[in-house]
Amino acid sequence: MAHPQHFPRNGVPPHDVQQQQQHPYPYPQQQQQQQHFPDMQSHEQQLRTRPFTLEEALPYTPFTSVFPFDSEILSNPTIGAGSFAPSLANLVSRDDYDALNNEAENSQQSKRLDSSLEYVQNLLKPEKITKFEFKTAPKPGAAPSYAAKRLTEGISPFARMVYDSTSVVFGYPSVDIPMTHPPNGSAIAPIATKKSPSQRKPDMPKVVKHNPAAINAQAVASNKSRIEVHIPSQKQREATSTMLTSQRSSAVPPPTAHSQPQTVSLADLMVKPKVTPVPVPVLPKIEQRPAVQPLKAIPLAPQPSLPPSSTATTPKLEKQVTPQRPSIPPQGTSSPAPSSQKQGEIRIELPKATFNREEFAVVPDSPDAPADLSSKRDHEAIEDPLTADLNQRERANILFAELKRCLQEIFIAEDQFSSQQIYSSPLIYITPEQELTMTSSAHDRAQRLLKRAIDVGCFSQVPFDGLVRLQNLSEGALKYADSLDFKINDDWGETDVSLWAQQIPHIERGLKAARTALRVMCGGREEKQLYSEDLIQLGLNLFRNVMESIIVPIAEVRSTGPTASLFRCLTSYKKAIILLFASCQKLFALMSDLIASIDLSETVVNTLEFLSSRLMFVENAYTEKDSVVGVPKFDGLRLVAMHMLSQIFLMNPAQREGILSEILTSLEKLPVGKQKARQFKLSGGGSIQPISALIMRLIQASAGKVDDSKDESRSQIIQSLQDNAGPASTPATKKSQYTIRTEDHAAVEHEVAVQELQDLAKRLFDGAYRYAHYVVNFIVKRALKSTKTGDTPYRNLLDLFVEDFTTCLDSPDWPAAELLLRLTMYLMFQQVDGEKNAAPARNMALELLGVMAASISRLRSHVRKTASSFEGSDSDELGRWLADLSLAILEGNTSLEKALKWDGPYRIVVEFLQDRLNEDGHLYSAISYTVTDWGSQIWSAYDSALDDDLAERHSELGRTAYRLRNMIEDSKWLSREWRFKSVAANHAKLAHAIILLRSNFCTAFRNILNVLMGSMTTDQATVRSRSLKSVNQVLETDPTILDGDSVFIDLILQCSSDSSPQVRDSALGLIGKCISMRPRLEEIMTPTVIQRFIDSGVGVRKRAMKLAKDIYLGNENKAVRSNIANGLLHRMQDPDEGVRELARQMIEEIWISPFYKDDDSVSFKQSLTDHVALMVQTAKQGNTALILDKVFQTILAPESKMCDANTRVCTKLVANMFDLVDNPESNDTSVPSGKDALQVLMIFAKADPKLFTFEQIRLLKPHIASVSSSEDLVVSRAVVVIYRRVLPQVSSVHSAFLGEIRSLLMPATPKITRTLLDDVMACIWIISGLLNNTEPVARLISSSLAGIQKIRSILAKGLDQKTTRQFDRYSLIVGMGGKHCQLDSHTDLFKSKFPNWKGDSVSKLMVDVICPFTHSAQSVDIRRPALDAIGLICQSNPRNFVTENVISVFEQVFKEQTVILESMILRSFREFLFAEEQRSNQSNTNAAKEKKDLKVMGSTSFDDVASATTQRFLTAITRIALATQDDHAFLAVEILASINRQGLVHPKETGVTLITLETCPVTRISELAYHEHRALHEKYESVLEREYAKAVQSAFQYQQDVVHDCRGATEAPFTPKLHLLIEILKISKSKNRVRFLEKIVGQLEFEPSELDVSQHLPSHVAYSRFLLENIAFFEYVSIGDLQAVVSALEKLVTGTGAGIAQTMESEIFQVRMDQDTATQQPGEGDAVSTALAVPESVNMQRLRQLTAGSMIISAAWEVRTFLRRLYGLNSSRREVKNKGPPKDLTKAPVKVQGVTGDKFWDDISSIMSSLDMPERMIQQCKTFVDLMNVDSEVKIGEEEEEEDLDADGEPQTPEAAGDDDEATFDARGRKRKAASTPGGRKKRARSNSRPRPRGRPKKQQSTENIGVNMEDDAF
Repeated sequence: MAHPQHFPRNGVPPHDVQQQQQHPYPYPQQQQQQQHFPDMQSHEQQLRTRPFTLEEALPYTPFTSVFPFDSEILSNPTIGAGSFAPSLANLVSRDDYDALNNEAENSQQSKRLDSSLEYVQNLLKPEKITKFEFKTAPKPGAAPSYAAKRLTEGISPFARMVYDSTSVVFGYPSVDIPMTHPPNGSAIAPIATKKSPSQRKPDMPKVVKHNPAAINAQAVASNKSRIEVHIPSQKQREATSTMLTSQRSSAVPPPTAHSQPQTVSLADLMVKPKVTPVPVPVLPKIEQRPAVQPLKAIPLAPQPSLPPSSTATTPKLEKQVTPQRPSIPPQGTSSPAPSSQKQGEIRIELPKATFNREEFAVVPDSPDAPADLSSKRDHEAIEDPLTADLNQRERANILFAELKRCLQEIFIAEDQFSSQQIYSSPLIYITPEQELTMTSSAHDRAQRLLKRAIDVGCFSQVPFDGLVRLQNLSEGALKYADSLDFKINDDWGETDVSLWAQQIPHIERGLKAARTALRVMCGGREEKQLYSEDLIQLGLNLFRNVMESIIVPIAEVRSTGPTASLFRCLTSYKKAIILLFASCQKLFALMSDLIASIDLSETVVNTLEFLSSRLMFVENAYTEKDSVVGVPKFDGLRLVAMHMLSQIFLMNPAQREGILSEILTSLEKLPVGKQKARQFKLSGGGSIQPISALIMRLIQASAGKVDDSKDESRSQIIQSLQDNAGPASTPATKKSQYTIRTEDHAAVEHEVAVQELQDLAKRLFDGAYRYAHYVVNFIVKRALKSTKTGDTPYRNLLDLFVEDFTTCLDSPDWPAAELLLRLTMYLMFQQVDGEKNAAPARNMALELLGVMAASISRLRSHVRKTASSFEGSDSDELGRWLADLSLAILEGNTSLEKALKWDGPYRIVVEFLQDRLNEDGHLYSAISYTVTDWGSQIWSAYDSALDDDLAERHSELGRTAYRLRNMIEDSKWLSREWRFKSVAANHAKLAHAIILLRSNFCTAFRNILNVLMGSMTTDQATVRSRSLKSVNQVLETDPTILDGDSVFIDLILQCSSDSSPQVRDSALGLIGKCISMRPRLEEIMTPTVIQRFIDSGVGVRKRAMKLAKDIYLGNENKAVRSNIANGLLHRMQDPDEGVRELARQMIEEIWISPFYKDDDSVSFKQSLTDHVALMVQTAKQGNTALILDKVFQTILAPESKMCDANTRVCTKLVANMFDLVDNPESNDTSVPSGKDALQVLMIFAKADPKLFTFEQIRLLKPHIASVSSSEDLVVSRAVVVIYRRVLPQVSSVHSAFLGEIRSLLMPATPKITRTLLDDVMACIWIISGLLNNTEPVARLISSSLAGIQKIRSILAKGLDQKTTRQFDRYSLIVGMGGKHCQLDSHTDLFKSKFPNWKGDSVSKLMVDVICPFTHSAQSVDIRRPALDAIGLICQSNPRNFVTENVISVFEQVFKEQTVILESMILRSFREFLFAEEQRSNQSNTNAAKEKKDLKVMGSTSFDDVASATTQRFLTAITRIALATQDDHAFLAVEILASINRQGLVHPKETGVTLITLETCPVTRISELAYHEHRALHEKYESVLEREYAKAVQSAFQYQQDVVHDCRGATEAPFTPKLHLLIEILKISKSKNRVRFLEKIVGQLEFEPSELDVSQHLPSHVAYSRFLLENIAFFEYVSIGDLQAVVSALEKLVTGTGAGIAQTMESEIFQVRMDQDTATQQPGEGDAVSTALAVPESVNMQRLRQLTAGSMIISAAWEVRTFLRRLYGLNSSRREVKNKGPPKDLTKAPVKVQGVTGDKFWDDISSIMSSLDMPERMIQQCKTFVDLMNVDSEVKIGEEEEEEDLDADGEPQTPEAAGDDDEATFDARGRKRKAASTPGGRKKRARSNSRPRPRGRPKKQQSTENIGVNMEDDAF
């Protein structure tokens, strides 16, 4: 870069060159250089005689190939004659350029010099310079020799600076051209890449984006063998040429240059020629020789060793390996080069770079703002506004003349009316009160002209008399309108509305008259007569009347409801009403301007404030159809009201808090619908509540400074009014209070400038902070005392406010949103951190913190995306700078001064807001707040400035402080003094986001996350759940918190196994969110999800299953899929019906639904094959065969919605599975074996036999051959079952195949097991039926029966072992035959075998033949198969159940109670009842299709058999079910369940048994009993309710006798044994539950004298413990249920307990009424000895009775205390709640965290051990008497601190701390006094232990406070 030197282009020099010709040497050094080198000057002139012509240049341009070509298309270029770079003179003015040169010459480092240098360097970047490649020009002749000139000679200081500090990459041809005159001008020496001079401060290495030098540095580092060619400076070339001359003989001659042009750039010059290094010796320093010809490259060779004298040059040599700007050794001297030496290029082989990386630092790229953003205005050209622009003055004159003419016309018309010259005029009319006034058109015209006159400044020239007369003409219409009665009533009809509408024109004229009168007052005139208080009050009264009588009633009228008729009438006059609304709004807006212009009376201001507040809270319609004038019309009035309140708030600092308080207290009046109405539209889109906008606007307005000049003007006007004179003659003068007057002064006295700004800005910002804190604190305090469903709205309002503030957070129009959110965040931190804060308060805090954290995360994400879009090549420089700055702030790498600099983000936002002031005048408050916030942070930047360039930074901050102070003092100072580049909306929004990112609110993002994480491990379940939900909100906006070693993941997984179902449910929801955002977490979290399938909470199980389904569908891992499917299948047996149905639905969705479409593609077939393998694997590993059977039966049932589609998919699965039946067993679990495949095929066959084809079952024939052998019974049974199910669907045409199958099965019947024989016999009978040939089966069975008959003949003699085995097999075959075969058609065959048989039923024959073997005289081995066979026969022939011989046999067996024989009978009952149940269901299904047989009662013809059998044997079945917990008992329970389902007996006969069995510890028994009990309860609740007390007693006996654990709950965790009963009672009505609970407590009652204490633990004591422990751990549905239990227990204690205590005192402790109280109260030491001593006169039997009674009462009191502490109850609350609304009693009670049952469990155990020894009995009695006589729950003084523990000895919550104060409220306290001595003398000694004045009042006060707090937070 050189000084701008311009050459003629086409013979015409540029304009700036012509100017320079007058002063050719503006700098002395230039003139000196020109004098020293005259030859060079003449030579350059000779070279620059003529540029190339177009014809001459064409052969060397790309246009050569264009033909035809007209030379006139392009103008002649100036290649070679003009400058390559843009002229600097065209970029900057001469004055600025001279100033830059002066600063560069004087070595003054300034910001302007640096920015100019950076700007020029930016222009010289390679990517911004067009590269031209021309063909090599012809070699010209030898050029005449001339003295060489240095490149830096003749250039300006600034140009030299650019030359020294800029590295330019360019291309040049490498042909060896003699230095002759080229045809295109002078020879251009190659420009060298320069480094900064050594005297300058070396720059730190800096990484620059898009810098080719940085790319080159990386390339050099990666490949150190490359060669880098460096273009030196003139001095370096001179020095090196001298050095090389002496070494010419040893140097290697350079290679011949190529003829092709070479582009010399940092990338292209990296080639790898093998060059011999040239040594560089160290030469003595001599003087430079100027006339040295330049070289193209400088050779540098590696220097293995240097003499000591070269130490000074070594560092210089090392610097050439610097990546960005390689340098050369220092210059030296040598002899001139011989002329014979060829000036070729010299190559350099760089050695391996060796440098210490620790000495270098990478500085982040943080560029300064664009230099052309901001500039000062030129004040020299600014003159008076009225004289500077003639057009403006002319317009003002024209406007003044027009206003004058208007007033004259009005006044003339008035005069004519007064003199009665005219009687009508368009300008004047007479009111009914005979006053002259102006018409509406006259008002419109006058107002328009008055406003324009005020705007242009000519209003002061209007005659004073004319203005007064104008106001007088307005007064008549104003008075008349105010005298009208126009209030709207809801009961008006059409006539009333019509009469009212006739008054609208008068009202509108009155409003316009008020506007005209007030407009005159807004002009700033000083005449006192213009400011009539009466006129102002008159206009205000009219506005108030219109507002209250018309505006508000019309806004509240609706199209429905009681005002519908009025709505229809008003709609007819909608147009007139809209005009009235508009006039009213304009008057209101004018009043808001008036209040800022003049001083109004306090009455007027208060009235305006009241009206504005009223408008803010009027309930406007939500939709257009419900509004008479439309929703926007009234919202426009509301916006003016907001502006009015802002003005009053700003102009009256003393009233600000009162205004805020009135607004906030008025929030309670808002209806619920209005609270959620967001009718205030934001400029950037979206909407918020009008109240939120008002609050933010008030806070922003409070940060602005009240205009002092207006105060002075007001004082002058007031003074003139008081003096009764004209305008003030001498304006008040105010001395400036600031010492800094100029920017230069501020730069020098920077500390003073910053301090003055700090004093001003801090005061204003502290005011805004104080009012914002008042607002937030007001709402938060009331929100803590209310709930979302409560009567007060503050809890919901707080949520709505926070949502609105977060909506406005990123908008530059609402900067106060950040302050309000910040203060809310601080208060929420206090709520979370407070140890004594209740759970609702902490939940509220966590919820709001989650919303705020999500908003911060959303802002950060938006900034990141916006910055990325601005970094592209299409964005402008400002956008790229903001993008760089925002990204640096996100990384935390930008200093504070970057954000606070003068042309930084704050300035951009302010300029953007100022540009939009004409669109929205309310933005003044946002500007004021932003500027004040900016100024308040300058001091922080000033204090934090670093030592580097400290003075310069302080000076710049001083200038900025001075400017900001002026901006605060004068809102128009910035636009008057400075101009700024136009700011786009996206730039302003990003700049505002940069400000926000540095705010305290956004920087607390990590703190919020830490709070949320900490709350995930707190001891309150609701708080943990709330924190998880808040984290979920943050995750939705910023999933990056899951990356890396995130602590969140561990905490979430920990919460998934929390003790609270609510927390586990929230954790699962969060796990699902984590997996969706980060799929890599699926592997870690899936086992946790599957584990939650068996959660105790129904909701948790359902959520886990839904989440697992999503994981299944998105995961291809077979193991994961198999585990999920296995878990879902097991949920088909869930106790909850909803869970079972959900599991079935999900199995269908993951196993069936994905294959609905018909696709023949390879991928579909492969996925089907994989799915089949997965199904086989799942069925194998999970033991889910029975469950799968039920699942597929349900899926394929005709009632299923997708039955056809499911059938098609299952057909495909079956077909695919047949490909696996021959697979052998393998160790590879991924390859299913044929054995496992057959098991799944068997399940499909049971579900729907139609899925199979004949060809498929034919493939199974080979497996039938192995049925008779015991090779693989599993495979054999699977095939037989498949045949049994499928063969009935096979046509009889396949008779040969069927015959082969039967021939294979028949021989196997004597050998196979019972289970397999069952299926084989069924299969044989089915095949025989298809073949119409049942003779072989009949012969088989008849021969077996004949064999039994033969054995029967020897039965009396006894059977040996062999005969017994024969009978076993015969009886089994006969039994199976009787079960599956109907042989009555073969009676002839059987009669041939049994000639004496005369019957016609073969089954009866079988039973009669086998019955003798069941006699009790026979051994069990004979009776068992005989009973089994009879049972099998009776299953298919139920009539045999009621035959006499069968009944007698069964009764005998049940009487003997032999388990194995009973099992045979029970098994037959079960199968029979199941079959009857199935037939009954089928009958019900077909009932709608076929007419029922009315002759048969019930569903089937065997209902009588089933009923008779169950009635006869129900007692035995019940006994068996309640006797044990093994399979035998479960078999009986299954029979009872079937009896219950079919309704064969009365519900109460099975209900008690089922309730008892619910307490069984065996899960399958208790779950089955629970299902059946629930079904009974839903149908017969009123019947069962009477049996529940009896059922509880039965359950106790069952636990005592069978389970051998008579305690009422199980441990780890504590679960009541009657919890299933309570679960069923939850579906009952509340009164039924309360009745049951009271009955349970009532069973505790006893008569002490009748207690049976013969056992070690009396039965009633054990039963009482059972009941009490159940009561303690019940999950109560409502507070009403809980309070009923607590009240019943207290009643029991105070009733029964009082009598026992009195008996103990009289009989055991011999306490008499006449003894002195002091003697009756033993000391503390005596108490122990008394407790251990057993009086001799005490009867031990009586002592045991009293002790047993006290144990029951003490345990009841422990339960009562535990329940109240567990649920945070206290007596005061209970009394209040009982008197309060009933809805409070229906709420679910909330457990207090930290209260567990461990200590209660131990206390009960200790009480129940009181009968172990006499001493323990005496101790128990003593403790019980103290319990009844002394209220230990009322603690005094220090005892309060000792009692602040929960039931487990741990610190308790505030609810538990003060819940047991019974001194005033509890009836038990009164009963205790009555139970003890009269007057309560027992209590006196207790009170003497502590001074009463010191303790009791304090306790009562704290209890009261706690009660108040808990009242708000507990429920």
